Parts: sequence; C-alpha cells; structure tokens
Amino acid sequence: MDSPAPGPELLGTRLRHLLDLLDAGVASVYDDLGLQGYRPRFTPVVRVLAAHGPRSIRDLATATGVTHSAASQTVAQMARQGLVTVVPGEDARRRIVRLTSRAERLLPALEVEWEATAAAAAELEKELSAPLSLIVDEALRALRRRPMRQRIAAAMPDPGAG
Repeated sequence: MDSPAPGPELLGTRLRHLLDLLDAGVASVYDDLGLQGYRPRFTPVVRVLAAHGPRSIRDLATATGVTHSAASQTVAQMARQGLVTVVPGEDARRRIVRLTSRAERLLPALEVEWEATAAAAAELEKELSAPLSLIVDEALRALRRRPMRQRIAAAMPDPGAG
C-alpha cells in the first residue's frame, strides 16, 4: 500500500500518529522507570502543581494550554492513579487539585525523565527542516485567529450557486 501523500489532506491523521509515536516512546520510559500507570498527559499537570502548589482545574487548564474538559479528564485519571486529590474550593463550583504524597515521591525520577525528554526533543528538532515546537505554536496561533471550521466553510462551494 502506498504511503499517504505529504500534503495537508491527511494532516489531522498524521498529527495524531506523530503524537501517538511521541507518547508511546515517553510512556515506555515511564514503564522502564517502574512508573506503571503514569501517562505522558499527566506531566504538564504534575509540573504545574509541583512548581506552584494546589490549583483549580480551570487554572490547570490555562497553565497547560488545554480545555477545561481535557484538564478535568486528566485530573480524574490522575486521581484514579493516586497522584492527585481533588477537594472543593471556597466556591462549590471550583475544585482544587493537589499532588498526593505518592506523586511527590515520584518527582525526583520524573525530573530526570523530563530533562532527558527535553534533550531528546531538542535532538529530534535538529533533524527537522524547522523546529517542530515553533511550527506547532505557529499553527495554534493561526487557528486561534481563524478556526479550522471557518477555513473549511470558506473553502466550501456555495450550495446555492448551482
């Protein structure tokens, strides 16, 4: 079977595949370190909580650049793994997330992994024609300015012109 054309047609599919490859590599390192159940998507939350202490889910979403829903789902998974606790805030609508003692004991091993992962990512970027991190940031800014839905709608033929 032929490989997909390198154009924009399958961009979302190829980006998901890239993310799967990146996450699988990092997850296998966590397994090698004996951190079964720890997932790459936990890292941004753990890093924010380790650096800044307890935070609301909304604050975590903002700090990690994801939606409130995505942050809430990640926190729920982390709570099931015994990495965070979630307690009501002053306002019943706010939930405050804090690292558990189990998560705090993992921090030294995670710090070593984070540094190694950053070095590996920098090495990967040297092999590319442009730094992937900059391209991703550029794409995110472009989609914030003009969402994909608007771009698709503008490219669609006018149904009444017919």
